[in-house]
Amino acid sequence: MGVKADSTAEVSNVDSTAAAPNPSSVVDEVIWVVGDEPILLSDVENVRMQSELEGVKWDRNPDCAIPEQLAVQKLFLHQAAIDSIEVTESEVAQSVEEQINYWIQMTGSREKLEEYKNMSLSELRQTLHDDFRNRLLINREREELVSDITVSPADVRRYFSELPEDSLPIIPTEVEVQIITRTPKVAQEEVDRIKNQLREYTERVNKGETSFATLATLYSEDPGTARQGGAFQDYVGRGVLDPTFASVAFNLTDPKKISKIVETEYGFHIIQLIDKRGDRIKVRHILLRPKVTQEAIDFAASQLDSIAGNIREGKFSFDEAATFISDDKDTRNNHGLMANQGNDGRMTSRFQMRNLPPEIAKVVDSMKVGEVSAPFQMISLKNGKTVCAIVKLKNRVETHRATITEDFQTMKDIVLAKRREEFIDKWIKDKIKATYVRINDRYKNCDFQYEGWVK
Repeated sequence: MGVKADSTAEVSNVDSTAAAPNPSSVVDEVIWVVGDEPILLSDVENVRMQSELEGVKWDRNPDCAIPEQLAVQKLFLHQAAIDSIEVTESEVAQSVEEQINYWIQMTGSREKLEEYKNMSLSELRQTLHDDFRNRLLINREREELVSDITVSPADVRRYFSELPEDSLPIIPTEVEVQIITRTPKVAQEEVDRIKNQLREYTERVNKGETSFATLATLYSEDPGTARQGGAFQDYVGRGVLDPTFASVAFNLTDPKKISKIVETEYGFHIIQLIDKRGDRIKVRHILLRPKVTQEAIDFAASQLDSIAGNIREGKFSFDEAATFISDDKDTRNNHGLMANQGNDGRMTSRFQMRNLPPEIAKVVDSMKVGEVSAPFQMISLKNGKTVCAIVKLKNRVETHRATITEDFQTMKDIVLAKRREEFIDKWIKDKIKATYVRINDRYKNCDFQYEGWVK
């Protein structure tokens, strides 16, 4: 798994006793065993290469730190299996898509990302799948372990009352941002092409030339289900599906029949029923996403430019435009105000700059409060579509020392995180003691973060 190091300090000099063998002399080997799970030399090298690509620096010898990090992950994954922790394919697919869309924003285009990673998006999705599934399992297990840990207001006041003023935490700059988006219109010719393609797939299945599952594996643009022959891994209820998709899917009764073409915000689908259990169904689908032209993108940007001009001239407010004009379903009912999930799971309108989508953060960084931006292009993290947007900086709270009156929630989060990390640290140490561990001799002299690996 390509999980980042906890520190950005410079990498220490490599200890020769832990140095990896010459790659030309060893194809691969098991270097650690944790429980009954092996850690391969290739696993370590994959993390190392990913770290180098992402600019991660390790505070300890990476030949020691990386295997230990992988070993700790094995402990969490083993516990997740014991606790029957599960994640769905749709959750994995969403996480993978969000990561890919984030990279697309950072690199500038899908083509540049494919060039940078030296693989197609389809190959990249497959490469990321198991890694992100494990990340979700580990995060969910960690949440399960600390779910009963809480702190009271008195705990927070007591903790910070004992700190000198110059040791109080620095609260990074936070902003509140309103957004209006326009989704470039797909040309009718492109819609017709997509629908004809889906009709052809339906016809081929109906004639017995091939199976729905085979076509989904080959052509569906839903990465989470394509690898499963288009099938959702679990039985699902209406509430977790797009309403239009659910309406058609739940009306299917014959597994041999294929649905009509369904349009959702993700693209166009055809659906095949696998099974029904009460108010839950299992289906497979094929998704095709229409492509938008640069001309359509430019037109949407031009519309937003006119809207921004009218707002600046006072013809109507940003709030009104966001409510009645914006395509962004998540924000238009709140006058365009973006929302962010805080550390406690509650929604807040305050964002630290690093938590904003990169293209928005880049625009907002130089704006003044009350200013409306020029139009810009971005990739929606939700559905991967190209959208055009304008934003208004509603509020900015500059970097400052935390105060109990103004930043209580943030200070509470800090104390809670500290308590939970202390618990996790103790859990890891206890788990190491109770787990079978075998380490290749050349790693036994490593300076590990946790004691007890060498039995």
